[in-house]
Amino acid sequence: MGLLKEINKPQDIKKYSMEQLNEIAKEIRQLILETVSVTGGHLAPSLGVVELTLALHYVYNSPQDKIVWDVGHQSYVHKILTGRREEFSTLRQYGGISGFPKREESAHDVFATGHSSTSISAALGFAQARDKLGLDYEVVAVIGDGAMTGGMAFEALNHAGHLGADLLVILNDNEMSIDQNVGAMSSYLSRLRADPMYTKRKEDIEYILKKVPAIGSTVVKAVERVKDSLKYLLVPGILFEELGFTYLGPIDGHNIPEISMVLRKAKKLKGPVLLHVITQKGRGYEPAVCNPAVFHGVAPFQLKTGCIIKNPGPSSYTSVFSEALTELAEKDQRIIAITAAMPEGTGLNSFAKKYPQRFYDVGIAEQHAVTMASAMALEGLRPVVAIYSTFLQRAYDQILHDVCLQKAPVLFAIDRGGLVGEDGPTHHGVFDYSYLRHIPGMAVLAPKDEEELRHMIYTALQYDGPVAVRYPRGAGIGVDISEDFRLLPWGKGEVLAKGDNLAILAVGSMVYPALTVKKILEYKGIRCTVVNGRFIKPLDQELIVELAQTHPCLVTMEENVIAGGFGSGVLELLTNSGINGVKVLNIGVPDQFVTHGKVDILKEAIGLTPEKIAEQIVSHFALPEQKVKPQKVPLTFAYKQG
Repeated sequence: MGLLKEINKPQDIKKYSMEQLNEIAKEIRQLILETVSVTGGHLAPSLGVVELTLALHYVYNSPQDKIVWDVGHQSYVHKILTGRREEFSTLRQYGGISGFPKREESAHDVFATGHSSTSISAALGFAQARDKLGLDYEVVAVIGDGAMTGGMAFEALNHAGHLGADLLVILNDNEMSIDQNVGAMSSYLSRLRADPMYTKRKEDIEYILKKVPAIGSTVVKAVERVKDSLKYLLVPGILFEELGFTYLGPIDGHNIPEISMVLRKAKKLKGPVLLHVITQKGRGYEPAVCNPAVFHGVAPFQLKTGCIIKNPGPSSYTSVFSEALTELAEKDQRIIAITAAMPEGTGLNSFAKKYPQRFYDVGIAEQHAVTMASAMALEGLRPVVAIYSTFLQRAYDQILHDVCLQKAPVLFAIDRGGLVGEDGPTHHGVFDYSYLRHIPGMAVLAPKDEEELRHMIYTALQYDGPVAVRYPRGAGIGVDISEDFRLLPWGKGEVLAKGDNLAILAVGSMVYPALTVKKILEYKGIRCTVVNGRFIKPLDQELIVELAQTHPCLVTMEENVIAGGFGSGVLELLTNSGINGVKVLNIGVPDQFVTHGKVDILKEAIGLTPEKIAEQIVSHFALPEQKVKPQKVPLTFAYKQG
């Protein structure tokens, strides 16, 4: 590390020449590669914006000037340049720096994010606050072409154009290459239209023409019609022009001098400006350039070869879902698969290859995906909407209003349910039980393992109404998944073990930990019944009432926030059933946003490990302990029951 080690704040780069900035760009890429190959992270997006980020900090003065990053997975360069170079090795690690902008982490992270299409709205908010408060700073939003597919981005563009707000939107387009001829013409047009003299001459000519008696105004209108016709032919950003923006570009996003020059000219323009920048995802690292989707968000990998470091083990829940849906679709032509810009992440890429006419990737448009699925379902199809838990939050109203209100049989395959690890609070899927359970008509299921996931997908597709199946990120338990599909008894739990001191009712990813808790408590002389709840809604009322009547203590376990989740539903059921004698303890994610880090570390921190749960149970109920040698019972002994 040569020049980069001298940069501790953005102002430090302003003393370097353009040639030196190019050398710094190489050093930044090397630092990102060395770090992300160990920690994992969003590699390709960050490698693609190195020069753009350098130019931004070269021209603007952060944090006085506000730079808002959309999604934020391309903010690694920004972090390195804003005083976090020494901490960069802790990227996405527990207690280290976040993989996304985070206000608590730095004054330079002016707006926290992790979901897409929010940057222009935030930038407009900063610009309006600046003007209302009489402050003086620049506002820049950096948004990718993928995030621009989100409806919120267009809502913000429309409003910014309407207000005529002074702000800059940089469209980071990494899906197209730069054509030399078009690029040269566009650069020329950008320079011409960014030149204040151009605007002044235009205004002067209009002023003079309007002074011509009788025909002046007519001539001006005629000229405007010709100008508009030429603009439609020559200007690629006409959509943005019509929304009220001055469009500049496209320009080469890896040419620091050119970007810097256009940024300086854009600062002088009044009103909203959109700068179209062409970049290459993964630039500087051939494996990422060749496979940008793989290296968009990547696990640790071998730096020399680009090979992902894979831990041998069971199939992931995502792949099991993918295989099950593809298999079921072969027999049922009504099955349609829908995702929002995540065909690989949700496992639907294999479905798309086999059934391209029955697959829809709608882009970053979760709301549209859900409403479209509802109409398909109402016409007799069986749409399956596969979306990460945290992203499905964005379509809450559509789930309620467009699906559940109309009783449309849409299946929501909710991936990344529970804690997801290093991506942190913007990506933890710990709210879905709560935001789905209270909607009338919605059924919510969660499998204890990958075998049960297969049966749940099959069962859900037979259900005549909206249903969600929620499963975690990562590898399954390793159980046999060769069994034929079978219907699960609707709304019924599964008793896995019996005891008389305590009943544990667990759902989804917490079922196996519940069995481990049982073993720990057995050693303390506490005998437990363990139930796989299976259904968050509808609850197995008969079984839960029986457990409450035959056990003095009842524990619920879930990898969801406690507020409004599975445990809350059990408490409501007991109250409505007039059950008062049983003591209840709800265990789940506490009322806080959980930070980033490895999942096992996070569970330890919030008390969701079997050992911590056993401690909570003994302490809460003040259970008498007596060490005994537990009976050796295989944890899978009862899994074929029910």
